[in-house]
Amino acid sequence: MLNDVSAANKKFQKELNAGTAALVLLGVLGLAGEPAYGYQIIKQIEATREDLPMMKQGALYPVLRSLERSGLLDSTVEPSVTGPPRRYYRITEAGRRTLEEWTGIWHETKTFVDSILKGTHDA
Repeated sequence: MLNDVSAANKKFQKELNAGTAALVLLGVLGLAGEPAYGYQIIKQIEATREDLPMMKQGALYPVLRSLERSGLLDSTVEPSVTGPPRRYYRITEAGRRTLEEWTGIWHETKTFVDSILKGTHDA
């Protein structure tokens, strides 16, 4: 029974993370003053919640590529003095507009879920 609950918790967290990954990445890059590469982005995310890893580095890149294909991010590849070239991502104007829209949707969703969990919704 305990293993079932633990598995359910992991599944729920994985699904929640997958559903919010694009919003989190747009948010991080929207606040960044300059383009950032994957490892920098992960470190910024981890710095906010070290006790709850929201996104593993391997899961980050498919979401970044998807956001770029959608025109919400641009990227450039630049040489690195310490290793292979790095791909730097930056948010586009379309990405900023989308971030604003998604932030509104997030707040509406959070308010709705909070009202259900607190029992303050209208029946």
